Amino acid sequence: MPPQPRPDHRHAHGRASPDYAQNVFINCPFDLSYRPIRDALVFAIFQCGLRPRCALESTNSGQVRIEKIIGLIRDCRWGIHDLSRTELNENSLPRFNMPLELGLFLGATRFGNPEQRLKTCLVLDREPYRFHQYVSDIAGQDIVSHGADSARAIQAVRDWLAASFPFEARRLAGSGAIIARYNAFLQDLPRSCELAERDPKNLTFTDHAEMVSDWMAAGPDSSL
Repeated sequence: MPPQPRPDHRHAHGRASPDYAQNVFINCPFDLSYRPIRDALVFAIFQCGLRPRCALESTNSGQVRIEKIIGLIRDCRWGIHDLSRTELNENSLPRFNMPLELGLFLGATRFGNPEQRLKTCLVLDREPYRFHQYVSDIAGQDIVSHGADSARAIQAVRDWLAASFPFEARRLAGSGAIIARYNAFLQDLPRSCELAERDPKNLTFTDHAEMVSDWMAAGPDSSL
């Protein structure tokens, strides 16, 4: 399951948590139609030996949302930012949450302490070059298109991490192998949920992360 921040005196001074190097911040849409992509991202992150973190992992009504986001960004060495939901809503207004959080993440890499400047991010969209129309200032970033396809999203995460890990890190399995494992996980999910007394159609972010983590721990080939 996504790790909860450990009590640590460094937080009082704006320092990252002890899990910083293993944490991946997921900045993505929360709508139901995006859930297949989000779930695939979570699986790929776990499969690559890291831990997914997201604002959905806690629902503290007493915490200001932007402070929660800032805390998550501070505590994550890695970041995945999906900008595929910027279209107008029913009030003809765009949604800028994802670009805002990407901006905070990029700001940390530029103006943060040496630990924060180690951050690396993957920027996703559903179509190539679409971002030029709504956030042209990031034109220098390498934007990867997933085409609203879970397999392509997994490949994007795997290839990004394979290129970003230090040389001493363990070698990652190919995207084809990880996608095959994800399909096996999806086939097993109804039974796993039945054993856990959970509804597979109503899993929270934390529920899903726990199901992925438990499934990998139970499988004979959980680490490809």
